[in-house]
Amino acid sequence: MQDSTDSPTQGGVRWRRFAAMLVPTTVVAGAIVVGMANGAIAASFAVSGQTFKVSASKLEGDGFKQYGGMVEEKDGTTHPVAVSEISSAKLHDLCQSVKIPNMPIVLTINAGGGGKPATASGLLIDMDSLQGDATFSNIKIGRDATDLNGKATPKSFGQSADSVVINDLKQVARSTSAGTFTLNGLNLKVNVGAEAKECF
Repeated sequence: MQDSTDSPTQGGVRWRRFAAMLVPTTVVAGAIVVGMANGAIAASFAVSGQTFKVSASKLEGDGFKQYGGMVEEKDGTTHPVAVSEISSAKLHDLCQSVKIPNMPIVLTINAGGGGKPATASGLLIDMDSLQGDATFSNIKIGRDATDLNGKATPKSFGQSADSVVINDLKQVARSTSAGTFTLNGLNLKVNVGAEAKECF
């Protein structure tokens, strides 16, 4: 779901397909943790310290890379993340939500419904967790991360695939960026009280 330090500016997820096989997302996520401590620094900007949730009924992506990394807040606090890069992506029924700390307020963004998915190019996401039903094409697991990102630590874990499809995607992230991010049917709303519900 970017060359982390040379990543494109603001936006949102990058990822390859495994011929005729369904790869459980939990297996992929578990493998990433092995190399996370030795990974590259991820986002090239200071993160807020808050996580946010992203869901989609389907993500379709070409040019997938994934490896371990770290993001840093302005005060120097760091967080380990799984860094996902996707060269181009389509997100159907996209939802993004951010909960205001200690308040019954949730900001939501919805887009990509009605058969007109949101699209992104040069998509990079630094995530805490990912759930869904994933199918990868020509996946390569256990690559040296420096072959995917030249700034990664040699011998740290990485994986890549030609393309990926994830159904019922649920993701907790710390940052996203993209070269371009087109949100068809954008609907941004501040939800208060009983309506302050996150994407999942």
